[in-house]
Amino acid sequence: MFQLGKTIVSEDIIKKDFVCNLNACKGACCIEGEAGAPVSEEEVGILKEIYPKVKPFLRSEGIAAIEKQGTYIKTDLDELETPLVDGKECAYVTFTDKGIASCGIEDAFNAGAINFIKPISCHLYPVRVQDYSEFSAINYHRWPICDDACTLGKELKVPVYKFVKTALIRKFGENWYAELEKVASGI
Repeated sequence: MFQLGKTIVSEDIIKKDFVCNLNACKGACCIEGEAGAPVSEEEVGILKEIYPKVKPFLRSEGIAAIEKQGTYIKTDLDELETPLVDGKECAYVTFTDKGIASCGIEDAFNAGAINFIKPISCHLYPVRVQDYSEFSAINYHRWPICDDACTLGKELKVPVYKFVKTALIRKFGENWYAELEKVASGI
């Protein structure tokens, strides 16, 4: 672990390799698990605002889940998340004709319908950020469904922090990322 400003960073994001391999996993991170994607308080407002423009990009099952549960949910632990379809995949999930999970929010962004790419927790994955009162902890989340991404990352020699560069800059800024690169060059 090392500190960058008000963040405590796991060295795993520098030492581990990762490149999503959607042909292998089919986007399982948006389908597997027991919860929706974490969303921030700020993103709650964004999801409500953009939903009418995202809706045409969604599956009927996702629309039904969102219209029943809302554009986000609050868990029993007061955490904010995207809703799920029947306790399974994220309500914002779409599928390509090859059966690969995609994100309806990102699809709307790519089509120019909105200017919000997707929740930061999704954009950062496999990096997870836990905010505390004085600092944020930045960790690499290892999940067996991403083994193919680890293999591909190793083959291509792409460390986690480089794979999620755009998302890290979105979350922490260019100066923070430049400092991260300096640390990485010394490890």
